[in-house]
Amino acid sequence: MEQTKNLIANYFVKEPIGKYAIVLRESNKLVGAIEFRVDDWNKSGDLGFTLNRHYWGKGYMTEAGKLILSLAFNVMGLERVFSAHEVKNSASGKVLDRLGMKCEGILRKNQMIKGQLVDSVHYSILKEEYLDS
Repeated sequence: MEQTKNLIANYFVKEPIGKYAIVLRESNKLVGAIEFRVDDWNKSGDLGFTLNRHYWGKGYMTEAGKLILSLAFNVMGLERVFSAHEVKNSASGKVLDRLGMKCEGILRKNQMIKGQLVDSVHYSILKEEYLDS
């Protein structure tokens, strides 16, 4: 329990802007997080997320992602939102597909996960694509 409290404090409190908890309405239980970093210079935003595997396939991340895209394009006036996931994590790719994002390609050995360099798949959606969907 102490480790979890420290993890939450370091993640949400250290740099709280753009980090949102995903909490179940019924129980107020924290099951994941979604993060959105904005680069004003090029009017883009970087979307990242994590979800407890017991809650995969229930639409929580897609719902949260749609809210972030609406914020990005309808409120903040951004032109592009992008995201990436490890090649082996196809579930994250499915979420990005459901959000209307398009695969841009794979960067080889560009991300360190658990001490291993892994390939990552990069996605994006442009404002006009979002508004047309």
